Amino acid sequence: MALMPKRVKHRKSQRGRIKGNATRGNTVVFGEWALQSLDAGHVTGQTIEACRIAANQYVRGEGKVFIRIFPQKPVTARPLETRMGKGKGEPDRWVAVVKPGTVLFELGGVSQDTAKSCFSRVAHKLPIRVRLVGRRPEI
Repeated sequence: MALMPKRVKHRKSQRGRIKGNATRGNTVVFGEWALQSLDAGHVTGQTIEACRIAANQYVRGEGKVFIRIFPQKPVTARPLETRMGKGKGEPDRWVAVVKPGTVLFELGGVSQDTAKSCFSRVAHKLPIRVRLVGRRPEI
């Protein structure tokens, strides 16, 4: 089942623009390795779920997968072959707004080679370019 909020204040929202780099959620916090976005874009709830399943199947209980994004923006769509006008369409799917630098997924309790091969499987499912980053040592 795709991710979506339990309840929202407004059912429909405007598209908006994704400007600038991520200032929050851009560091590795929970695990040792993370998948960080290099592009801006929208990631749907179905895509996040597919990535979660791919990562969990690869680590097989050896490590722990942390999901750092949540789809909380509704995207509307009109039915196919519908004439123009008659207002905005109904909410079709939920997306997470991702800026460059946002950490999408984290992995803990595994080696770098395992994390690299796990995240390469996950990266194929994502609509944006990503890179593998490690936890910065505390100074």
